[in-house]
Amino acid sequence: MSKVKTAIVVGGGIAGPVTAMALRRAGITATVHEAYPGSTDGIGGTLALAPNGVAALRHVGADEAVAAIATPIHQTVMLVWTRRIEMPGLTDAPPLRVVHRAALHRILHDRAVADGVPFAYGKRLVGARETADGVTASFADGSTAHADVLIGADGVHSTVRRLIDPAAPGPRYTGMLGFEALARHEVDVEPGTMTFAFGRNAYYLFWREPGGGTRWGANLPRDRPMSFTEAREVPREQWLRTLRTAYGDDEPGRDLADTSDVESVRSVGALHIMPPVPHWWRGRMVLVGDSAHAPSNSSGQGASLAIESAVQVARCLRDLPDVPSAFAAFERLRRARVERIAARAARINNAKAPGPVARTLMPIMMPLLVRTAMKPEKTLGPEQRYVIDWDAAAR
Repeated sequence: MSKVKTAIVVGGGIAGPVTAMALRRAGITATVHEAYPGSTDGIGGTLALAPNGVAALRHVGADEAVAAIATPIHQTVMLVWTRRIEMPGLTDAPPLRVVHRAALHRILHDRAVADGVPFAYGKRLVGARETADGVTASFADGSTAHADVLIGADGVHSTVRRLIDPAAPGPRYTGMLGFEALARHEVDVEPGTMTFAFGRNAYYLFWREPGGGTRWGANLPRDRPMSFTEAREVPREQWLRTLRTAYGDDEPGRDLADTSDVESVRSVGALHIMPPVPHWWRGRMVLVGDSAHAPSNSSGQGASLAIESAVQVARCLRDLPDVPSAFAAFERLRRARVERIAARAARINNAKAPGPVARTLMPIMMPLLVRTAMKPEKTLGPEQRYVIDWDAAAR
């Protein structure tokens, strides 16, 4: 049984509140420290939750509330220019669920508050000092906080990662900017169908919105990355013109861009992935979620893996006799899984921005690839059927 009783959680996005709730269930008091001056529920676009992510939310009592506001996706289709290819899926698996990050964050935040988790805002971490009996975090406003352990759930630009290892790699730009919009155009597909479309100039995806219209996301190739703040400073009218130019030769990309209201256009800035991080923990500090592992959005697993890790770190701190043993067990349970999923997503990501030759061959090669190489039980089964056994002792 661990002697850990208190924790500082840095980051109040998705992984932070789940970590704090899971820690409370493990008998550990946790406070979430968020750099923003208030809740971050207005940031980001739509994200996917795989069945394994929803299953992990069950351990903090948030699965039903999240499923109630999410759109279930039962079928996936690939569209290569004008050629439609149905993708094989898992038999009898729960659906993928798409949910706006703001709505997901609101549910997790409110659930954590109801569970008694304190949130401290305007707390930008600048340093941490470890002692024999704990760790003291220092924040930009001059305040400090002390606890037995410090858990970094502070995203791809993690400060905690640099404190653990100053030589740690930073996020890697994928070469694409992310966009989202809601179009009035109604696509001719069954509800609950997500289409991954390879246009002549750029990749996009879409599905029917339950309230009407079509929700769609775009990945536009761009040499130079743009931060979320930089992307928001560009007028939405300008981004919409860019989208209409990029997808003007595609069907239904052209109709989606032409019928999207400017108010619905959102840019999330540069899309990043995390290369393998050599050190997930040091002393009394550890990383969870995107700070340690952020696969490409092509994986459909980023949020789900972050939620899984949040639950697993609490389980390890509950069951192992000391902090180093708990963090070592946590990394042992997580690293191979997340890096395997990240590697699969990286291969998919390369297809989103193909060169001229690849674009020419894609309509021929993709159907063949689907018929010969797509084996859902082998590739997706271990990812989506994964369930954490909370009651079992972590080892």
